[in-house]
Amino acid sequence: MTKDIFDCIRDSHSVRNFQSEQIPEPTLTRILEAGNMAPSAGNLQPWYFYVVQDPSVQEKLASAAFDQNQIIDAPTVVVILADPARSNEKYGERGAQLYCLQDSAAAAQNILLAAEGLGIAACWVGAFDEKKVQEAVEAPPRLRAVALICLGYSDESPKDYKERLRLKEVVKFIH
Repeated sequence: MTKDIFDCIRDSHSVRNFQSEQIPEPTLTRILEAGNMAPSAGNLQPWYFYVVQDPSVQEKLASAAFDQNQIIDAPTVVVILADPARSNEKYGERGAQLYCLQDSAAAAQNILLAAEGLGIAACWVGAFDEKKVQEAVEAPPRLRAVALICLGYSDESPKDYKERLRLKEVVKFIH
């Protein structure tokens, strides 16, 4: 059974301590399918998901991410890579420089929400050396690393509701 989407949005938070138990394959597949269903400019789907469960590769990823140890601790790390060339074919430079990154970020968000809905903890890692991540997963040079998503079962105490700015502080209605 999955959670309501609004509950997933409210309850999701970064987890940096994971249990060693691996995510069952059917659950992981559902999470990846959610990522693949993300919207994309021209429906080009300019992303690739490299699913890393090899501790030696996870160590290289952690090193590339300035020693963020949740990458080693998580049983699974999904490296989301964008293919700028795919977006460039239809949208030129704006597609290559922006759309493919936006599209891949939307896929990352779908992965995070699906994980939350299925009871899987996650942490989006965005601070890393792109080239080192690309080398760690042996991705072709044309691909750009956009995000590392650590996935597993939480080994942390539940967190309180996260504070957010009030809508009136971030919303402007134009009538």
